[in-house]
Amino acid sequence: MIDAETIAFAHKLADAAGAVIRPYFRVRLDVDDKGAAKGDIFDPVTAADREAERAIRAVIDRERPDDGILGEEFGEKEGKSGRRWVLDPVDGTRAFINGRHEWGSLIALEEGRRPVLGIVDQPVLGERFVGVNGTASLRGRDKTTPLHVRECASLNDAILCCTHPYAYFEAEERAAFRRVSSAVKMSRFGGDCYIFGLLAMGFCDVIVESHFHRWDVAALIPLIEGAGGIITNWQGGDCSEGGQCVASGDGRVHDAVLKLLAG
Repeated sequence: MIDAETIAFAHKLADAAGAVIRPYFRVRLDVDDKGAAKGDIFDPVTAADREAERAIRAVIDRERPDDGILGEEFGEKEGKSGRRWVLDPVDGTRAFINGRHEWGSLIALEEGRRPVLGIVDQPVLGERFVGVNGTASLRGRDKTTPLHVRECASLNDAILCCTHPYAYFEAEERAAFRRVSSAVKMSRFGGDCYIFGLLAMGFCDVIVESHFHRWDVAALIPLIEGAGGIITNWQGGDCSEGGQCVASGDGRVHDAVLKLLAG
């Protein structure tokens, strides 16, 4: 069990990130492309990403210096406590620089490399999705609401979400995704980490993603599982290292999706 003090500390980290990020939102920012040096797809980063991660790291270094840190922008700092904070300060930078709200700060706590606490914070909307100790909740400006995924008996009744199957999927993955998208009732693209909060709330039924890093998924695992959902790789195994990821609210839908992804 994660104690109340550690949970409060995780909220403190999200508060620190949000305070940095909010003034940057819907402001014309300089955008650097981290993908250009690697000959990869456009991978934007802004001062909001960098300064928010610096703010989170400063709090951890000051108050829990023995904990490790893994962040998207500034890499890994080894720890001594057996705990590690995994950070993606602005997950959905493309949405952020487009002035859209479908992004969030991802803060996860790992014990023995297993995610045990996850926060998806949308500081502009004042929405904070939290997964910890087998539960999930949405903390708003005025109240906290328990979250639970919804039942969905069959794939043809399901709503499918995905950030962008053409930007992030390889050719074979796109073909697999089309098999799934052809079988569902409705598909919606866009959303990054925010759509995982919507799955936990019961507003969609399945999410299929690829090319995740550890900092993209660590916070999502406690959230989805705490809401009663399932989150795995495309083969039904552990997705905590990143790569391919599929999350579902109902096990029947999850099984059907895995079969279609496998061909």
